[in-house]
Amino acid sequence: MTTQTVALHRPKRSPINWGHLLAWAAMIALIFITLFPMWWVMRTALSTQKLLFSDTTSLLPIGFTVNNFARVLGLLSTEEAVAAGGSGQAINFFLFLRNSFIVTTLLVVGQVFFSALAAYAFARLRFPFRDQIFFLYIAALMVPGIVTLIPNFILIRNLTWLDTFQGIVAPKFLMTPFAVFFLRQFFLGINREVEEAAKIDGAGMFGIFYQIVLPMSVAPVTTLGILTFITEWNDYLWPFLVGKDESVRVLTVALGIFRSQTPQGAPDWGGLMAGALVAMIPILILFALTGRKAIDSIQFSGIK
Repeated sequence: MTTQTVALHRPKRSPINWGHLLAWAAMIALIFITLFPMWWVMRTALSTQKLLFSDTTSLLPIGFTVNNFARVLGLLSTEEAVAAGGSGQAINFFLFLRNSFIVTTLLVVGQVFFSALAAYAFARLRFPFRDQIFFLYIAALMVPGIVTLIPNFILIRNLTWLDTFQGIVAPKFLMTPFAVFFLRQFFLGINREVEEAAKIDGAGMFGIFYQIVLPMSVAPVTTLGILTFITEWNDYLWPFLVGKDESVRVLTVALGIFRSQTPQGAPDWGGLMAGALVAMIPILILFALTGRKAIDSIQFSGIK
């Protein structure tokens, strides 16, 4: 066999796809940028407070310890916390965790329920100026939340609801423009023939909504619940203004106050990062259990 014949039968190497390589490199870089702050929080939480600033370039915990988590959960005495290099300040963690669950659960239930009613009305009911009203309602998405902060605070103060759970949840309990828009997009995609068949069988509007539309909308309703839970769980400014009393103080506000309690000068970064990590656990559990359903349902909502 001649050299020319061997060359003809030699398999051709596929050219390098530089576009794919660049895409993978960009994706890896984005993942690193996203996850590196989380690793640094964990590294700080697992470091000894006394040695934390001894080697600021190390990517591994300095003087590995779990005492920071023990202090946040109230498992160490003040003397032990100070001896470990902490500020000696404590967080009534389980009380503030309970308060966060109460506030977040109330807002999730209220927003999902009333937003579903409003979204179904905009999607199916016919009434004068329906589209114009919906446009004005959605225009509220462009209004910064800080604009309504002072009027809402004055209203809550006049109602004597400061330092109460109802004062914290009242402004956003009924519905939000995003929630109504999100569910309306899904309701518009539901086959009208199913609802018309229910009408022929004698079902009323509320019966159709509760017995047919809602069971068909489990995925988007779950998605809205997840998004609302994450948003309200991480909310800080409004609960800080309205719920300063310990009996209603939420976890995000408690962590902010814990950071400011620095009698020894420097913030207790180890304890603060440990508290932040523990506060993330409910969100991570929720997304691990329901994240797939949330991702699958976005294709039905019209959001790109």
